[in-house]
Amino acid sequence: MSTRRTLADESVSSITTSTAAAGNNPTHTTVDPKLLKRAAFASFIGNFVEWFDYASNGYLATIIAVVFFPKTDTTTGLLAAYGVFAISFIVRPVGGIVWGHFGDKIGRRTSLSLSSLIMSCSTFLIALLPTYAQVGMLAPVLLLLVRVVQGFSASGEYAGASAFLAEYAPSNRRGFYTSIVPASTAAGLLFGSLLIAALHALLSSEQLHAFGWRLPFLLAAPFGLIGRYIRLKLEDTPRFKALEHDQHVARAPIAELLGKHRMKMVIAFGVTCLNAVAFYLVLSYMPTYLSTELGMDETASFIAATISLTAYIALIFVMGTLSDRIGRKSMLIGASILFAVLTVPLFKGLAGAGFMMIVVIQIAFGALLTMNDGTLPCFLAEIFPTRVRYSGFAFCFNAANAIFGGTAPLVATWLIGVTGSKLAPAWYLVGAAGVALLAMLGSRETSRAPLADE
Repeated sequence: MSTRRTLADESVSSITTSTAAAGNNPTHTTVDPKLLKRAAFASFIGNFVEWFDYASNGYLATIIAVVFFPKTDTTTGLLAAYGVFAISFIVRPVGGIVWGHFGDKIGRRTSLSLSSLIMSCSTFLIALLPTYAQVGMLAPVLLLLVRVVQGFSASGEYAGASAFLAEYAPSNRRGFYTSIVPASTAAGLLFGSLLIAALHALLSSEQLHAFGWRLPFLLAAPFGLIGRYIRLKLEDTPRFKALEHDQHVARAPIAELLGKHRMKMVIAFGVTCLNAVAFYLVLSYMPTYLSTELGMDETASFIAATISLTAYIALIFVMGTLSDRIGRKSMLIGASILFAVLTVPLFKGLAGAGFMMIVVIQIAFGALLTMNDGTLPCFLAEIFPTRVRYSGFAFCFNAANAIFGGTAPLVATWLIGVTGSKLAPAWYLVGAAGVALLAMLGSRETSRAPLADE
């Protein structure tokens, strides 16, 4: 028997022993520290690759609009670029069902490894796509097809990595460990922001439009291979292996979800709405908003995003730890209320603000988002039992992101055009906060309960 298998089996045994010793309410689960570190790093690197791609796409939106949709005015071209971005999210709920099915039926590790491989390959293909000048309308069609494949593959990543870590982590530190997933998301965005800022500084506008926009997507191949290698070296979670050993794996996870856990799905969808809108408006759309709507220099907007993302990553772990101490429900309700109250004033503060004030406002937005983002993955993992955890998380999270997340930049740009108000995105975010607040008021606290298996 291999050493890795022995360690995994010991971890399964330790979870069973700890649970039995503590009765129905264990306060701790014991997992080999080496396995926990491997699981944390594997979850980090896979999610990092995915969100580096989305950062590249978001921060290069104005250039992609010209390269693939040149025969339009600036606003229409930007809408078209964001439209392609949004359409790729339509397949996410379907992908959530598919990857969740495999993750709950044959294992988290296998599902995560395959989804990340497809994601990396499709991202790499963007770098090879012909432009509108070369093949005409075929260019945006090919871009759309690749983005759809990306959306399908990415739908298993965030949910799977969160469930993976929640099932590995000690019971009293699940919030901290699952916060690694949104931290890796922000790290991917940060690296993307740094790279795009460097490209803007080192290349002329003509060079960026000619070939510079392709460079970030070329990195997807080596990043993806590294992530896949790390994940294939890791055993599946002890909790899933224990369920598999006892032959309690769900045969049809989505059917079980719809039959037994509909209210949990409603709550999970509702609270994710705020995360979806806030994440894409605050971390992805904001640099474009600052440059196109407020006239800020593009390089300065990227630098501001980089500084705020650095603070965001540090705050994520603080919020994850706080959620272990004061509870997921309190954190998520607090985030919803603060977004509802502070979003419009903060957006108003951006108009006419100097560079330092813009950075301060972005850090403030990031702090609000980390209250939600640092807590949400653990809450969504805890609300569903092990039999359907991957499916429940993936479907609800991706459905909310398909409807409200991927469309957020598109809706924000459209709302500004229709209303003529640069505050329109702020009111949209306030509405999402209201939906999340209602959802959380109907939920129960999950941080002090053990993970349920059925």
